[in-house]
Amino acid sequence: MSVTGFSPNEMMTIAASRALKGDDVCFVGIGAPSTACNVARLTHAPDITLIYESGTIGTAPQVLPLSIGDGELCDTAVTTVSVPEMFRYWLQGGRISIGFLGAAQLDKFGNINTTVIGDYAHPKTRLPGGGGAPEIATSSKEIFITMAQSRRAMVEKIDFYTSFGHGDGGDHRQRLGIDTKGPTLLITDLAIWKPDPVTKEFTVVSLHPEVTRNKVQETCGWTVKFADTLEQTPEPTELELTTLRDLKARSSGAAHKGAAVGARQGSKDG
Repeated sequence: MSVTGFSPNEMMTIAASRALKGDDVCFVGIGAPSTACNVARLTHAPDITLIYESGTIGTAPQVLPLSIGDGELCDTAVTTVSVPEMFRYWLQGGRISIGFLGAAQLDKFGNINTTVIGDYAHPKTRLPGGGGAPEIATSSKEIFITMAQSRRAMVEKIDFYTSFGHGDGGDHRQRLGIDTKGPTLLITDLAIWKPDPVTKEFTVVSLHPEVTRNKVQETCGWTVKFADTLEQTPEPTELELTTLRDLKARSSGAAHKGAAVGARQGSKDG
């Protein structure tokens, strides 16, 4: 059963969660990817294996982690391995089916910037950096990306290549000796995109409810291509929306509780 009264971000998260399957081994990015992956785990994909960069395997957090070092991940994991083992054996060993990433800047070929906005030597904004994302982007069998649309975020040319997508398009990955698929899916708050089979340029294949082509183009920095047969993304079900909102509420409560405990501890120490 579908429900009314959902936000664009809720639609984005739920659409992203639907792309995951129970047999996926998913390397999860913090933020929107983490939310989508855990909604999938709590609804239609209970057997999914979620892996975070800190080495936690098969984790099942009851609240959304604030970072890869959040104790909730280790506490609920099947096992935790060292970071070198995580990257060398699990990721570079070809054992990750999906790498799920976010982006500060993205171009039409799925190249991601999370390093700087503007010139590298004199940036307008210094971003958190790549972490393990560059390796995830090349070593995972395929990459899903989720982000809110804006002309500042979805640009014709990114300011810095943090994580390689399809490069200049076409067979650029293959020419560089990268044998994984790269970005195969982009989910935004307005639409679902897939790369063209030949050019690898992201193409809109589904519009979210009440979203128009013009709205997608207005919030994108390149000329958008739309599939010949354009679908409409199904609205969230009651289960999906309730699961997402409960997860967010638990996470918010846990974060506030932790902040309060930290403040009390700080006053005692002072």
